[in-house]
Parts: sequence; structure tokens; C-alpha cells
Amino acid sequence: QVPLVESGGGLVQAGDSLRLSCAASGRTFSRPFVVWFRQAPGKEREFVAGFHFSSGTSRLYGDSVKGRFTISRDNAKDTVYLQMNSLKTEDTAVYYCTDGDFLARNRGSYGSWGQGTPVTVSS
Repeated sequence: QVPLVESGGGLVQAGDSLRLSCAASGRTFSRPFVVWFRQAPGKEREFVAGFHFSSGTSRLYGDSVKGRFTISRDNAKDTVYLQMNSLKTEDTAVYYCTDGDFLARNRGSYGSWGQGTPVTVSS
């Protein structure tokens, strides 16, 4: 399956905000759940956020981002967003989005990954 396309990453300072985009370029979100994961250098890929795309419900967040990050969607644009507020240096990672038949925190539940978009938060 063609991977989704992430964009919007960059270099920001601690406390800043950033919005990432996940586009279904060349295809639609064919599976019901869309999730964001991230991977910092030398660390495992970590669940960040996920939800049921068409209804926008069943939102789930990783403990480290709860209250700071928000997942949302624009159905007309076939795009999912990750709004990241109050960024911390520990949020530095490459951020990936993908879709799947389930909403799960383990990366093994998802099989198609794109290039990701890098986020660097400086102190």
C-alpha cells in the first residue's frame, strides 16, 4: 500500500507550537484509523496519537503528549493534522503517520510507513 505523506516538521524552540500534516497523496485513507508515531535517535518508535478518521472519534494519545498535542482531520482534503503545543526538547524525533484497521499503541499493528517529517526542539 502506498504510504501516507508527512510534512510540516522543522526546527523550533521549546515552548513553541508546530502543526504536522499527513496527506493521503495518490490514495485515500482506506483504513479506518489514522495514527502518529515518532522515533527519536536511538529509541524505539513511540505511539503519539490516533483516532477514527471518518468520525473523528476514539482519540487516543500517548502519555507524554497528552494535553499538549491534538489530532484532527479535514475530510475534504483527505488530510490529518497533529497540532503540537508547548513543545519540549524531548519531543525531538521523526514523526510518522499511517493508517490501519485498529487503534493500537504498538507499531507492529501497522505495516506501511513513509519517510516521516523531522521535528527538532531546541532549548
